[in-house]
Amino acid sequence: MPAKTPLRLHNLGIGSLHGVDLTVAPGEIVCLSGASGSGKSRLLRAVADLEPHDGEVTLGDLVQGRVPGHRWRAAVMLVPAESQWWAETVVAHFPPEHRLDLTPIGFDDAVMGWSVSRLSSGEKQRLALARAVARQPEALLLDEPTANLDADSIRRVETWLQELIRERRLPVLWVAHDQAQIERVGRRHFRLRNGTLEQA
Repeated sequence: MPAKTPLRLHNLGIGSLHGVDLTVAPGEIVCLSGASGSGKSRLLRAVADLEPHDGEVTLGDLVQGRVPGHRWRAAVMLVPAESQWWAETVVAHFPPEHRLDLTPIGFDDAVMGWSVSRLSSGEKQRLALARAVARQPEALLLDEPTANLDADSIRRVETWLQELIRERRLPVLWVAHDQAQIERVGRRHFRLRNGTLEQA
């Protein structure tokens, strides 16, 4: 079962961003926004332990700097804006034991047999979210997870994600630009500005 514990950032710094202190509660979505180049994606990569950074990140008793990187990233999982696909078929990217229902985001079971080469950018984005959730992470870092989707798909994905996050009590950092989306999904909203995190 996922850990029902908060994700905490203490005095985190990366690039021009510094002194970030933030606690994300289990089941809470905290939205991040900011101008291009303000450090949103780099902040998520720091939390995922994918770039060197200052400060400390913890998930309950799990301390980022005290566990192997792969163990941390399995627990605190980043879904980047542009997903990577390394095998020919969709099914090869999912854990074999997964029982995730994908109908809420527009797929039936046949999608597992699809070739990755036939996927549109929107399909890749939805399936990248699904494969992350299927791996049972304990926290999620979402970098513009609906950027390539049409309005109908955006609402479906938002609803699906919100239900999963609530049921599994996952702490979530969600980078978004659309103010309407931020108001729909976020419990709190912070802007990255001038190297600091400001509550909106």
